[in-house]
Amino acid sequence: MSMNNKQRWMGGVVLLGGGVLLAALLLKGNDEIQQQDGAQPQMAHPVEKARQADQQNSASDVIQLQPLTVDVATEKRLLEEQKRSREKAVAEQEAKAAEFLRTQQQVEAAAARKAAEEYAAQNARRKSAQESSDNIPPELINDPAKANGANAQKTAAQIAAEKKAAELKQADQKAAEQKKQQQQSESAAKKQAEQQRVADEQKRKAAADRKATEDKARAEQKRKEEAKRKQEQDKRKAQEDAKKKAEAEKARELLENGDKQWMVQVALAANQANADAVSSKLRAKGYKVTQSQTSKGVRIMVGPSKNREAADATRKKINNDASLNMKSAWVIDWVPLDQR
Repeated sequence: MSMNNKQRWMGGVVLLGGGVLLAALLLKGNDEIQQQDGAQPQMAHPVEKARQADQQNSASDVIQLQPLTVDVATEKRLLEEQKRSREKAVAEQEAKAAEFLRTQQQVEAAAARKAAEEYAAQNARRKSAQESSDNIPPELINDPAKANGANAQKTAAQIAAEKKAAELKQADQKAAEQKKQQQQSESAAKKQAEQQRVADEQKRKAAADRKATEDKARAEQKRKEEAKRKQEQDKRKAQEDAKKKAEAEKARELLENGDKQWMVQVALAANQANADAVSSKLRAKGYKVTQSQTSKGVRIMVGPSKNREAADATRKKINNDASLNMKSAWVIDWVPLDQR
């Protein structure tokens, strides 16, 4: 059997076995799914789950209020006390007004009852007088003097009734005037209470605005002072760092060079460009290069060295370096201009 046929045969066997295994797994999975469907409880609706999640997130996002500052709490307490005092004063005024109105109503009711009683009595007297006038005996009719006496008695009764009616009318007018004055006083008290409340509110708002302005000004002043203090600290630190650096540089220079600085003069360049080119070649080789302006050009030196022997060793090294091509280097005792 050739290799290709053998491979095809083996591939077919693998495919056949895989199909059988896949069919068995599918049948087993369907049976398990049917069993789980019969025993699994009903899942919650997705909308209900989303609503519960939102409620949990809302509950977890509740912000705990922080207590106010002491000044604001004190001011709030004072405002509450003022509010309670105003409410108490208004309540007392309203109670007094209600008591006065109740008393006035009682007086008016008593006056009305008294007037009704007197009116009934007056009607009774009139009725009785009418009946008596209908039953005047003949002797009174024949006697003019007796008739005049009866008429005079009737006139006095009428005058008394009219006087009583005028007194009742005057009492009613007085009661109405007192009621009007009470209403006016109540209206004035309410107006005054409202004006006081508005004034207190304006005063509280002005105090709050003034406090906010003062707090803002203090914060701005504090920020400026902090910035100024930081700037001064940075300036002092920079000065101290510069001073320390200068002192360290000076100490290092004295330690390395001492009073004399033995240098290896490499060349005397005609201009600054040539001096920079030569200095670059030396620095590339790791030498410390110093330039000094002279009347004949720019002096290019390597060093300083601790002593003449070290400087001479450096000179030999430079002269023997063919890549530098500097055969005329020599050792000098060089002193910087600021130390001469």
